[in-house]
Amino acid sequence: MNLSPQWLDQLRGRLTLSSIIGRSVRVEKAGREFKACCPFHNENTPSFTINDVKGFYHCFGCGAHGDAIRWMTDHRGLGFMDAVKELASEAGMDVPAPDPKAAKRAEKRDSLYDVCAAAQDWFAQNLQGVEGAHARDYLAKRGISEDIQAKFGFGFAPDGRGNIAKALDGFAADKLIEAGLLISVDGKAPYDRFRGRLMIPIRDARGRTIAWGGRILGAKERQEREPKYLNSPDTPLFDKGRTLYNIDNAAAASRQTGRLIVVEGYMDAIALAQAGFEDVVAPLGTALTEEQIGMAWKMADRPILCLDGDNAGQKAAMRAAQRALPIVFAGHSLAFASLPQGLDPDDLLQQSGPTALERVLSDSVSLVDRIWQYELAQSDLSTPESKAALKAALMGHVQTIADRDIAGFYRNELMDRFYSVVRSKSSFSHPTSRSTNFTKAFSAKGKWQSSKSSAPLQVSKYQKNLGVVEAVLSGFLRIPKALSLHGEALCALDCQNEELSRLRNYLLEYLAQGQPLDRDHLLSILRDEGFGEVSSRLLRADGLHFSFSRDNDIGDSEQEQLDQAQRDLQEVLHIAVAQPRIMALLQRVSAKLDNEPSDEAFMEFAKLQEQRRNFSQRISHLAERARAR
Repeated sequence: MNLSPQWLDQLRGRLTLSSIIGRSVRVEKAGREFKACCPFHNENTPSFTINDVKGFYHCFGCGAHGDAIRWMTDHRGLGFMDAVKELASEAGMDVPAPDPKAAKRAEKRDSLYDVCAAAQDWFAQNLQGVEGAHARDYLAKRGISEDIQAKFGFGFAPDGRGNIAKALDGFAADKLIEAGLLISVDGKAPYDRFRGRLMIPIRDARGRTIAWGGRILGAKERQEREPKYLNSPDTPLFDKGRTLYNIDNAAAASRQTGRLIVVEGYMDAIALAQAGFEDVVAPLGTALTEEQIGMAWKMADRPILCLDGDNAGQKAAMRAAQRALPIVFAGHSLAFASLPQGLDPDDLLQQSGPTALERVLSDSVSLVDRIWQYELAQSDLSTPESKAALKAALMGHVQTIADRDIAGFYRNELMDRFYSVVRSKSSFSHPTSRSTNFTKAFSAKGKWQSSKSSAPLQVSKYQKNLGVVEAVLSGFLRIPKALSLHGEALCALDCQNEELSRLRNYLLEYLAQGQPLDRDHLLSILRDEGFGEVSSRLLRADGLHFSFSRDNDIGDSEQEQLDQAQRDLQEVLHIAVAQPRIMALLQRVSAKLDNEPSDEAFMEFAKLQEQRRNFSQRISHLAERARAR
């Protein structure tokens, strides 16, 4: 019978789980969920929860977990197909007609589960026998307790090429080959894949063994000759890119903690579990795949990648970040925890204990932080070319994001950081302080004296209405061609609030993309990108009468006026960039005069004051000239 995952999901979606369970168990509403005393173990206080939205039940006492089908099989005792048929009838759905090929595949998988279960029992028995002594010594040296050994099903594959076939002689050789236990070579008898190795079973979400990882033991020469870890090959049961190690234990644990930790390998996962971190999984010899990320998101909205502190681990983290970006969606992302250089999670636990690992996890950074930190570390920003390369790399990541809203937020966030760093390294760089209040002034006699207050810098009454920064941005909206001439200076402009900073950043991005420097095209794109309100406000507010901030002064037919407007825009932009630097220097020299008065400091202060007055007068002149027209 061809019961596709899509059909089963549709069946679950048509059912109300609390109603099904409520027929045999008393349930009570508890916020968005329902609660009950668990029917799978005796309890007096309800720890059994039912979530109709997500379609699952879970007991925080005994760990029972499942959906409507699982409820029918585990609680009602029905077979899988009987459960499906009963639920389909209730949901008004027809069960798909029998498919002989699908039935044959299902039978084949069932038989392979039997093979894997029998092999796992044999490996576990070997670990406790005479041949397993060396493996037991290794586990003892690693500090892995007997309880953890039993929980994770450690075993041992003795050295030899024909052991598994003899031990599992009830199964045909082709089944052992298909399960990945035997290697078949043309013209030779099949032989054991795992020989002289500590065996670690890999289980599916239902706890069934589907594959193994084998850690080599024995002589040093052999360890140098063969791979340290050997995984089962892909089989009908096992696909390493679609499987997470320890998912059977981590799924229940993560529902209690609301967290999921992703480490590099299964020995790391086992070490964390022994230290109390049971909400942990690991990929299987590959970088985290898109499918594994999707599996992790079903357990936690923001899984934490805690990979080794060496270069390989950090590169693996970046590969995971790049794979996550195209598939992120609202509320779901990744976090990244940085281990100390050269340490893996097990090393950190051994050296500093669980508290140190908790600190590392609590200091994890977001996906956007990881992208930014990685790309910034690759750049020196010493030349315009290197700055452009960083910007291109950041935008390359943004372009991979399929979700348009998230892509927009990433673009704004990364560009804010980019322009902040570029400004700090620009020749126009200046301190960020924008305070205009002075606590000192010169007396009429030229002596330095304190005053209780002094007026903030006000360039003119027109600046009070709109502000130089707003005027400059409105000028670029009216004359987009000026972007190509003054982009570097615009990059250094301190916009003084987030809204204007984002608009400035987008104008620079628009320029870098080679978009048409046409006013109508620019304003149309700004509306599409969410800047319509701020751009309209700036264009309407023409109270500051600069030549470049008034529509009636600018037109292609009035080339002379247009040229003058561009020259005025350049000058006001230069002043707007330089002013905060002058103000910050004035404050610093003011403090210096207050603490250690000197002729040099006095002369420096007077020079800066003169520059400030000149800026103020020039702004007033440009505004008055435009107003008089």
